[in-house]
Amino acid sequence: MNAPRIIAVDGPAASGKSTLGKKLADALGYLFFDSGVMYRAVTYLALQRGVPVDDENAITALAENALIDIRPPSRQDGRSFDVWVDGQDVTWEMMTPVIDAHVSQVSAYSRVRLALTNQLRRVGLRGQVVMAGRDIGTVVLPEADLKIYLDASVEERARRRYAQLLAHAGGDEGQLPSMPEVLDSMRRRDRLDSTRQIAPLRPAADAVIVSSDGLDADQVLSKVREIIADCP
Repeated sequence: MNAPRIIAVDGPAASGKSTLGKKLADALGYLFFDSGVMYRAVTYLALQRGVPVDDENAITALAENALIDIRPPSRQDGRSFDVWVDGQDVTWEMMTPVIDAHVSQVSAYSRVRLALTNQLRRVGLRGQVVMAGRDIGTVVLPEADLKIYLDASVEERARRRYAQLLAHAGGDEGQLPSMPEVLDSMRRRDRLDSTRQIAPLRPAADAVIVSSDGLDADQVLSKVREIIADCP
């Protein structure tokens, strides 16, 4: 099998992009990189430093100057990779509804996207990479050899996000937002992502659309590997 050198995996929040991307990269011996962590990192940094998310100039400065590093997972706590911002591990701090509520606004800023897209392209164009995000196949790496758009219903995606948060909290529901709150946050995120003027969430014209509803991670991986096997 001659695997595509550059694989883009796009889709809405909690559709399983990161899980698929990591499993696929491991199977192929490729680098896995989730572009969304860049935007989450900048959003986290803004909130931590008290920078208003509606101040585009200040947010852009953070995106241009922050030291964001992606590393292999250092702990067996459900993470697919470590995310470090200015020397601090913020992997789980970035996966909260508070970040969900603001990251779409941050990622809509054209100069923020330019600053981070340039970095993403440098990584992707080296090849042997699986990059996951929302605009990889349409904007970041339109030359990707294979483009997968992974979808799932909003209810299924909210259930997955809640289960992920619950597992990280050690099963203590008292420390979490309610399931209806997670669902509402997911719907708002979808609406913002799909209607923003810059790089809206949508499948690339040549993307293969895969639904993960009712499938576990290994079944999704199997479907994508079948797609790869059929690649010319």
